[in-house]
Amino acid sequence: MHLFTPLTAGDIELPNRVVMAPMTRLRANADGVPTALMAEHYAQRASMGLIISEGVYPSAESRAYPGQPGIATDAQAEGWRPVTQAVHEAGGRIVMQLMNGGRVSHTGITGTERIVAPSAIAIDGEVRLADGSKAAFPVPHALTAEELTTVRDEFVAAARRAVDAGFDGVELHAANGYLLHEFLAPSSNTRTDAYGGSPAARASFVLEVARAVVDEVGAGRVGIRISPRHNIQDVIEDDADDVSATYEALVDGLAPLGLAYLSVLFADPADELVQDLRRRFDGVLVANTGFAAVTTRDDAHDLVADGLADAVAVGRPAIANPDLVERWRGEHPENEPVAATIYGSGAEGYTDYPRLSA
Repeated sequence: MHLFTPLTAGDIELPNRVVMAPMTRLRANADGVPTALMAEHYAQRASMGLIISEGVYPSAESRAYPGQPGIATDAQAEGWRPVTQAVHEAGGRIVMQLMNGGRVSHTGITGTERIVAPSAIAIDGEVRLADGSKAAFPVPHALTAEELTTVRDEFVAAARRAVDAGFDGVELHAANGYLLHEFLAPSSNTRTDAYGGSPAARASFVLEVARAVVDEVGAGRVGIRISPRHNIQDVIEDDADDVSATYEALVDGLAPLGLAYLSVLFADPADELVQDLRRRFDGVLVANTGFAAVTTRDDAHDLVADGLADAVAVGRPAIANPDLVERWRGEHPENEPVAATIYGSGAEGYTDYPRLSA
């Protein structure tokens, strides 16, 4: 295999194996409606084998950040149509990452009466509100079994809205400490009902969501992202045996569904945990080497060439290089991302990075 050869991931045909990782950029309107600037940003990067959007909230209660886009209302869904149209007109493919922020939020962000999670355990730290001030993370409401049905149905409705708005598929965000990931870890899930306790029980809600979304839009349009042992936002997974048992139960439940891909955020994709999950999944694996180090062209090339992954998700280089695939294919110099403008409300650091042709 080669980084620049085509790949079939479910119903999605990728012209190359360089995937744009989902990255929070916070450029939506205050009401969560995507902007023309966002359409320009994603269309600029249409040469990527696949674009995975930033995390998009499926309900008001699940919003994690000011400036984050949603897919919970008709206006938000309509706002995504120019985005998908621009990407497709530029020859690209794009899936929407569906993200329930869970306890990684505050009522000052969501505008709702509560923050939700598997268990009533707050994150130890502070959250930044829309006015720039900080507040302690609140103690979340522990979702009841009946309420989990509503949360599941919100994912389903969001997936339908996304596909109807022109997305080629959706990615379920079960990583990085957000709601679905919170169910997987014993540090954030101390439930004593059918959704807590054993590794299989903690994996069960994620599987329920995945099955329901597959039933709605088809397995070939659905991917999922996980981050075992990432230990972020107080979702701590430090018992190796428990981690293996939890993610084996999860992936064993996912494998029969025939999903488009499994995306794994893990520093070393050669690790036995990742490769064991890959064998169990028996489908397309997208590797993401994580936050600690930037994924270079050589890193991505070697992961595919060595058979450790079918595709590679790339973050920071895709921020600074709208024509990253062209640069990597020709081994051209790259722009460096400007950290101060990664998050913001304008074009600076978003759509103004120069292309090779410039």
